[in-house]
Amino acid sequence: MMKNYDVLVIGTGLAGIYTALSIENKYSVCILAKEELINSNSMLAQGGIAAELHDDPISLDSHLEDTLRAGSYLNDRIAVEFLVSHAREAIESLVDFGIHFDKDEANNYLLTKEGGHSRRRILHSGGDASGYYATTGLSALLSKRENITVLPQTMALDLILNQSKEVIGVTVLEKDALYYPIYAKATVLATGGIGSIYGATTNDLSATGDGIGMAWRAGAKIENMEFVQFHPTALYPGHIVSRRRFLISEAVRGEGATLLNVDKQPFMHKYSPTLKELAPRDIVSQAIYREMYDTWTDHVFLDTRHLDADYLKRRFPTIYGRCKEEGYILGKDLIPVAPAQHFICGGIKTDLDGETSLKRLYAVGEAAMTGVHGANRLASNSLLECVVFGKAAAESINLTIGNLDSETAVLETDLPNYNYNYKPLRKKIGDYMDEHVGIVRSKNGLTLTKNTLDEMYDNLMRAPNLTRYYYEALNMVITARLVTDQALAREESIGCHYRLD
Repeated sequence: MMKNYDVLVIGTGLAGIYTALSIENKYSVCILAKEELINSNSMLAQGGIAAELHDDPISLDSHLEDTLRAGSYLNDRIAVEFLVSHAREAIESLVDFGIHFDKDEANNYLLTKEGGHSRRRILHSGGDASGYYATTGLSALLSKRENITVLPQTMALDLILNQSKEVIGVTVLEKDALYYPIYAKATVLATGGIGSIYGATTNDLSATGDGIGMAWRAGAKIENMEFVQFHPTALYPGHIVSRRRFLISEAVRGEGATLLNVDKQPFMHKYSPTLKELAPRDIVSQAIYREMYDTWTDHVFLDTRHLDADYLKRRFPTIYGRCKEEGYILGKDLIPVAPAQHFICGGIKTDLDGETSLKRLYAVGEAAMTGVHGANRLASNSLLECVVFGKAAAESINLTIGNLDSETAVLETDLPNYNYNYKPLRKKIGDYMDEHVGIVRSKNGLTLTKNTLDEMYDNLMRAPNLTRYYYEALNMVITARLVTDQALAREESIGCHYRLD
């Protein structure tokens, strides 16, 4: 059995769906969902989309400068200029697709401010459910496109290369049982983040670094993996057992919330005297880590008691409701929070068209390293990146796909299938990454983790197994190794990467 399409998109977050919808209707498109359409990090994004809605050079320059400053100027300036200059067009295209952003009574967009931004420029939907409304809104359009096929519960396993080392498709496992190839003239990796390699993450737990693992095995360039962003304020109830933590958007701090240590004392003035709670995420996360270390505790507090509770309930309905479920009321109670892994700033290296170092292979969204984020992502640039570079990739495919031919290959079909349990290995990865490759790092800890991950990788490669759980474990080990190896190679502290030695 095999399938053949013009374009194959792997992943169903905002980047993948937007790219698929931007492919011309005359081309057949297949979208692979490892689980269901609803499982993606995009669905969990709260804050919104950063965009200057006017061509005023001063405003555009401020967005550019804020992004560069947050990324410690390790960003690709040309990529940032591309992002900022196409932001208004991205918003207009989402509106054309039927996505609604919150407005005031005069029909003006409601704009908020988050950490690292010098002005209000962030649009949001449903108060604090921007990713959910954008992703579900676009998902609803897929069934109306006759040229688009969605395959749920279908995991991409390995990229298929021709003799010229061009990507001509992927092997897949459908519903944990049916193994076959899908061939395509162009393949797009939109597989999202890496959260599952850590013990605590804001990501959907289906985020196991699959795209990065597949791309690395095929020989694609992977860069900037040492820059793992931790969100400063994930809800931290003491009884929590899930590795997935509920994110409390920094837009709450943008509306005036402050941070207190367990002694109920403010502390951000010590680490960022000017920006305080609205400093970039790397600074705030490292400050919280230091306060937890100094006070022998595992959390700090988000203080909204001085803000209007009714306004917070209207402005942040999702956050308000979840905090209430855990026994905390915004505007009345101190909310316990702690940093959790949130976003990988590196990934599969691409150009401005989203094309990787392998011909006919594109990467968009969090799996891609476009150069926009540098050493630390500016808040709410991620959803914007999904749209801007998703459109660029689609336009490149639309222009070139007519000159490409479909190809097939001879594949191994006699693969072992064992009911092995990889949960202990996955937990061990998370434990090592949390302890040694988290907010602070050292050569000894990184070396210990590298040796452990190398052994895990060797063991997995000696016992291949045709199951989703094997490939997820393999992708997690590969991704964790890339983060650790590149963290070892960068000896200076910068952005998200903080070395103790």
